[in-house]
Amino acid sequence: MKKTTLNEIHKKSGGKMVDFLGWELPVQYGKGTIAEHMAVRKNVGLFDVSHMGQFEFKGNDAVALIQKLITNNAAKLETRQVLYSPMCYENGTIVDDVLCYRLGEDHFYMVVNASNIEKDWDWVKKNAQGADLDIIKNFSDEVSLLALQGPYAEKTLQKLLKEDLSQLGFFYLLPQTQVDDVDVLMISRTGYTGEDGFEIMTVNTHAPALWETIMKAGEEFGIEPCGLGARDTLRFEAKLPLYGNDIDDTTTPVEAVLKFFIDTEKPFFNGKETILDQINNGTERLIRGFEMIDKGIPRHGMEIYSAEGERIGYVTSGTYAPFLEKNLGLGYIDKPHHKPGQEIFIDVRGKRKKAVIVKTPFYKKSYKS
Repeated sequence: MKKTTLNEIHKKSGGKMVDFLGWELPVQYGKGTIAEHMAVRKNVGLFDVSHMGQFEFKGNDAVALIQKLITNNAAKLETRQVLYSPMCYENGTIVDDVLCYRLGEDHFYMVVNASNIEKDWDWVKKNAQGADLDIIKNFSDEVSLLALQGPYAEKTLQKLLKEDLSQLGFFYLLPQTQVDDVDVLMISRTGYTGEDGFEIMTVNTHAPALWETIMKAGEEFGIEPCGLGARDTLRFEAKLPLYGNDIDDTTTPVEAVLKFFIDTEKPFFNGKETILDQINNGTERLIRGFEMIDKGIPRHGMEIYSAEGERIGYVTSGTYAPFLEKNLGLGYIDKPHHKPGQEIFIDVRGKRKKAVIVKTPFYKKSYKS
C-alpha cells in the first residue's frame, strides 16, 4: 500500500489505519468518527488528504486546455481564484470532479480525486496533444495536502500566518507563504466538509512539521485529527458529491444537479452537446436527497421503489448524519417520482423501508465571500 508522509504520525496519534484505494490512511482516531464530525461542525479538525492528485499546467494554451476539459469557466477566474467543476467525456458523462486554481495568467493547478489520478492524467494528456505548454505535470507524489476545517479554522491558522486571513475570500488562495516557519506552496480557502476552512499544500518533507504545528495551534480551539469516516459524513451532510458513488462515468452533471457549475456560454467543452440537450429537454432521472421514516440506514447500491412497488432508482450514498441526527440518503430517482415530499421505499436487506424526498443540501452554512 502507498503511504502518505504523515503515516507514522497517524499511527502514533491512534489512527485506525485502513486500505483506501491502495493507500494506508486513518479511517478514524481514538474518539471515533462522530466525535471528529462534531469537532469540525463546532470547532476545528485537521485531515490528511495527501492521497489526492495534483496536476500543473503552464503555457500559452493552458486556459484553452482547461476550458476544453471542464464544464465551468476557468477563463473567468481571477489570479489566485479557485473553482469547482465537473470534467466530462465527449458523451457528457463525468470523468471526475476537480478544483482548478489560477496562479497566473497562463498558470493553473488542478486537484483531482485519488481514485482517478491515472485515468484523469491519461485523459488530460490525450486532450493536450499539440497544445503549446511549457509545463504539463502530474506532481501528485511530490506534495502533501492538509485540510483544516471548521468554525475555528481561521483563528487556528491565523496564529501561524503573517497574512490576514479575514481578507482571503472563499475559493481564493495564497501562494508561496509560510505557516509559522514551514514553507508551503499554497493555502486555499476551500474544503470538502460544508464548513469554512483551508487546504494547505506543501512538499512532502515539510508535511510532518506542518501537521504538528497546526495541531498545536488548534489546541485551544478543541482541534481533533480527523479520518476518512468523518470526511465522508461531513461531505455527505453538505451534499458534496463523492466520485464512484454519487457521480461516475455513467452520470452527467445535469443528472447530478451540478448545473450551477456548467457555463453554457463557453464556445466548447467536452460533452457540451449532450449536456445542453439535457439542460434544454430534461433528463429521465435526477439525484435527490431523502430522509428515512422507518428505521434503517440506506447504503450505496440499494434499490429505491415507489409506493406502488415500481423500481424507480438506486441509492448512491447513505449514512447516519451525526450533526443532524437523522438517517439520510442520496440516490438517482426516475421522474416523475423525484419531487420533495414524495414517499419512496428503500430496499434495506430485503425489507422495504419508508423514506421521504427532501430538499438538499441537508446541511448548509454560510461561507466567507
